[in-house]
Amino acid sequence: MVEQDVGGVEVVLVDDEALVRAGLRMILGGAPDITVLAEAGDGLEALDVVARHRPDVVLMDIRMPRLDGISACDQMVRRYADDVRVIVLTTFDTDDLILRALRVGASGFLLKDTPPDRLVQAVRAVADGEPMLSPTITASLMSRVASSGDDDRGAAARHRLDRLTDREREVAIGVGEGLSNAQIGRQLYLSVPTVKAHVSRVLTKLEAANRVQVAITVHDARQSR
Repeated sequence: MVEQDVGGVEVVLVDDEALVRAGLRMILGGAPDITVLAEAGDGLEALDVVARHRPDVVLMDIRMPRLDGISACDQMVRRYADDVRVIVLTTFDTDDLILRALRVGASGFLLKDTPPDRLVQAVRAVADGEPMLSPTITASLMSRVASSGDDDRGAAARHRLDRLTDREREVAIGVGEGLSNAQIGRQLYLSVPTVKAHVSRVLTKLEAANRVQVAITVHDARQSR
């Protein structure tokens, strides 16, 4: 485990490969507003590090020994809700695992070969409350949701959406399309603060940990009709 002083957006890196962590630290260390607080080599160590440091963002591999990234993400979301946001790291061949991670509350996902500038942008965006979803992989994931044939989950999703007002439903659909608050505001002729307020109510009513879970609920409801 490696630690350093704080400043800016605070990040914890979790990966069982030291070389990967070193690369991520080098990339993020070049951003003046991002500080890597600590590193961990598996999910169990990550839980301890996060409990002590409470970072803004955890950048975490899915596949790790002792405790995998999905289980660690689940525990972090349950313990710290929206105070600590998790981005999972993955490769193209792990769609099922990504979907599981998003369902337990990950705020987004990145491929390990993501360009450095996009990695930095992703950390900033997630720290600011925006989801980090690759459109290409999101389409693939939602296709899997659509083909899963889980009628019960679709019915449950529609029931949760019925709790929303018409305006909240419109905002939820925007979230489901991967739009930012600013984009939703332009589409619905609302100010960004108003959109944020609606998103907050949508999260509460849908019992969702983050915007990604709202998106999955919207897609579940659509595909089960």
